[in-house]
Amino acid sequence: MIAVVGAGLMGAATAWQLARRGHEVTLIEAYDIGHRHGSSHGSSRIFRRAYAKDLYVELTGQAHEQWRELEHDSSTPLLRTTGGLDFGAGRDPEGLAGVLGKAGVPYERLGAEAAAERWPYIRFDGPVLYHPDAGVIDADETVAACVRRAVEYGADAWIGVRVTGFDVGEKVRLRTDDGRELTADTAVIAAGAWLPELELPFHLPELKVTQQQVFHFRQREPSVRWPTLVFKDETMQTYGLPSGSDGGPLPAVKVAEHDRGTPTTASTRTGVVDPSSRTRVSGFVRDRLPGLDPAPVAEATCLYTTTDDDDFVLDRHGPLVIVSPCSGQGAKFTPLIGAMAADLATGRAEAHPRFRLDRSA
Repeated sequence: MIAVVGAGLMGAATAWQLARRGHEVTLIEAYDIGHRHGSSHGSSRIFRRAYAKDLYVELTGQAHEQWRELEHDSSTPLLRTTGGLDFGAGRDPEGLAGVLGKAGVPYERLGAEAAAERWPYIRFDGPVLYHPDAGVIDADETVAACVRRAVEYGADAWIGVRVTGFDVGEKVRLRTDDGRELTADTAVIAAGAWLPELELPFHLPELKVTQQQVFHFRQREPSVRWPTLVFKDETMQTYGLPSGSDGGPLPAVKVAEHDRGTPTTASTRTGVVDPSSRTRVSGFVRDRLPGLDPAPVAEATCLYTTTDDDDFVLDRHGPLVIVSPCSGQGAKFTPLIGAMAADLATGRAEAHPRFRLDRSA
């Protein structure tokens, strides 16, 4: 029997992948499915192929196939293709184009004037990379679909049950806050920002938890179909994407800083939006995104769990599998991470060297 601790994006996807392969699975979630306490909620996450690292470009291709498989299996649309833009001197559109070209991923390079003709509601001042495969993921629908299908395949789901301790030997005995105990051959720990707080019997890579702020801005022209965008210069690193339902009843775009968050823990985060982030992001919208009203119509917070090298943590130690894609980039890989974690849990594969627990040792 395999226990999966945490039913956010990664835990839910792992439970789905394991259950559909015929394994006995118990999924344990401390809160409700789709809760707002961690990193896996909301209607909009970026899917993109543009990475400076060859490995991640390769993984995005595999993830895209897994997204379509999950959509087919769950009869639920989850990934909407919009195309994506990368621009700003710090984003290095030319370098990204080289990596995509080597991988055979379609893209276009445009100058500022040509880009402005195509996307007049965005202000450019340098080269732009466009790749048509980018899009938007609905995180809420993904979690719900994975949990639903896992249960339909026979998984047991303990919802509103918190794991309070582990006894680790050849197997794992898990204790919960409602007095139950569960013995599993393997336990997959997909606890997200709670991972650093667990008393696991081995050393974890350094993990930094931050509270991030996201803002939604009303489109001036509701009929315009916005692409996703990633911008970086010497002062900020910002991303944007269509908001979905998070932005309210009228079309909106979600915009947020990637590189500035308030250090916190999963247990102590305030959930209060940092007003300085609101000021910076609204200024960015005013300066760079004239197609949006710079007054946010909705805002929220979420958590990042970041490693020093921005790589995933995805490894096995004895009967425990640790799943923490983290670093603000995990959502796009959700069903693939579920498959990789399932492979680790069942002994079908070993961890990728870059994702190992001891990679910095």
